[in-house]
Amino acid sequence: MTSTQTLGTFTVRPMDTTPGRAGGRSDAEVVHSWVTHPRSAYWLMGDARLEDVEREYAAIAAHPHHDAFIGLHDGEPAFLMERYDPTEVELKGLYEAEPGDIGMHFLVAPPETPVHGYTLAVITTVMKTLFADPATRRVVVEPDVTNTAVHALNKAVGFEVVREIAKPEKRALLSACTREQFEAATTGADR
Repeated sequence: MTSTQTLGTFTVRPMDTTPGRAGGRSDAEVVHSWVTHPRSAYWLMGDARLEDVEREYAAIAAHPHHDAFIGLHDGEPAFLMERYDPTEVELKGLYEAEPGDIGMHFLVAPPETPVHGYTLAVITTVMKTLFADPATRRVVVEPDVTNTAVHALNKAVGFEVVREIAKPEKRALLSACTREQFEAATTGADR
């Protein structure tokens, strides 16, 4: 079964960094509610004001090596995905880059009612989106060393730990996943 059969349809679109929208919340307002939620502590934005989030994501939109996307579940905003060039952003000088590397962050909206397998379906969608670009050969991530929940999700989709690294804001667990590792981890699984 696919995630669309069991959990609905997941899609991804570029984040709209336009402040405010008539008749609805802006993407920045939606993301602000996610990154300031207590369950999102690893994003280090718990005290961020809406203006801070607007400024952060406007800077990402203007950056030549960093992009932000809104993930949709059945057409409704459900997760945030960031894609970056790790040789220019986040990991510059901190690891041995390989051709075709792409960096990724993702954040699932705090659920009203948790659904078993939902976050796994989200990270699978994120990885499929990244690997849809034929130039992407490997996805690299740098979650906080204490974020055991995301370590388990990463492992479930094929990531392998490279090593611990020191970033200015955290100790991170540098991990990588090739296209082949992702396919091996997710082929035949109930996704």
